[in-house]
Amino acid sequence: MRWKKQKQLNKTEKRYIMKQAIIRNICDRHPEATPTQRITKNKVVALRCYKQPDVVIARFGAKSKMLRRQTNGHPGIGPGWRFAKNKIIQILCIICCFILPTGCIGEDKYADDPMGNFEQLWKIIDEHYCFLDEKGIDWDAVHTQYKKMIIPQMTHEDLFTKLSEMLAVLKDGHVNLSSSSLTSFYDAHYQDYPWNFREDILYRHYLGKASSDYRTAAGLKYKIFDNNIGYIRYGSFNSGVGNGNLDEALSYLSVCNGLIIDVRDNGGGELTNSTRIAARFTNEKVLTGYIRHKTGPGHSDFSEPKPIYLEPSNSIRWQKKVVLLTNRRCYSATNDFVNAMRSIESGKIIQLGDRTGGGSGLPFSSELPNGWSIRFSACPHYDKNMQSIEDGIAPHITVHMLPEDELKNKDTLIEEAFKVLSQ
Repeated sequence: MRWKKQKQLNKTEKRYIMKQAIIRNICDRHPEATPTQRITKNKVVALRCYKQPDVVIARFGAKSKMLRRQTNGHPGIGPGWRFAKNKIIQILCIICCFILPTGCIGEDKYADDPMGNFEQLWKIIDEHYCFLDEKGIDWDAVHTQYKKMIIPQMTHEDLFTKLSEMLAVLKDGHVNLSSSSLTSFYDAHYQDYPWNFREDILYRHYLGKASSDYRTAAGLKYKIFDNNIGYIRYGSFNSGVGNGNLDEALSYLSVCNGLIIDVRDNGGGELTNSTRIAARFTNEKVLTGYIRHKTGPGHSDFSEPKPIYLEPSNSIRWQKKVVLLTNRRCYSATNDFVNAMRSIESGKIIQLGDRTGGGSGLPFSSELPNGWSIRFSACPHYDKNMQSIEDGIAPHITVHMLPEDELKNKDTLIEEAFKVLSQ
């Protein structure tokens, strides 16, 4: 790895560039990787897999324990590297072996008091959050506004409240501040909109009883309706779905004239599941979008966009029309799934319902001097036309649940999907 010293950079900027260079070095050799990291006591702790967030590519920090997790489908991923203080210790890297330079990685230290924690949090977002420019946020003005509210004698609860209010300015569901007992959330991306989903109606009048009316395969619930339309309900991308599960479900549904995939209220999870399912609906390699990485502390310091492709599965692939049901509670990995599905051949996949909630920034997490953790979006993800999907993906056909249908125990979106698939 090459690193050119720049005399005009200060100490903090040099540390930042060294850290990002190490991350890019790993990511360049592992296309699956993205710098989803955790910074504890001024040290980066973990670099994780882009397609499978629970896969650890590399760990940093003296207190880190090397932990190899599930790496199915990623033969190039090993437990990675451990960095302790100023030494870089090579532990293991399957297939890809490379040398990294020795260096100090960390953030500026702040005092463990209200002002120190405020300044650390503000700086982390200022240098690492990826949507400040895109959202038109004047983060310096936010600093000026909230600094006046931070006083030495304030309680932990009051400090947590003020810091959470400051983070709410970002309007990002991937941004969370967590203490030992509290976690802040931003949920206006779905709270201020129609729900467009009634689970009670779904189970009582469409899916029926688990013992007799529908089948399950891992996180998938599926059945064939009387009109010969297939239906798959997938409530969370945290529910693991293997290729055997997908083979079982798609083989059973193959006699249907069309398929409904219902991901309403799916708040996300593992991107591996998103990719594995979407791969069953394309017959060729397709460009689904791009990702960029931060290259410096400036708000516009990003790498060139790197393309993301969806490869077709080697197993059973669905060839008929699909209606994808979405609402505002479709977030994160679900947003990614919808984007991937919509990148497949025009006309085959129809998104019906409401706009997704968004959440296209892959998250980092960091730690404040008092031990509170902060998670935030760090790597922006775009669609195949380099358009941002942070604020969600609009449907091809907008449909909302009608009160009169709910009174009749009907799901308006499913009924409209029947019509689309019958045409």
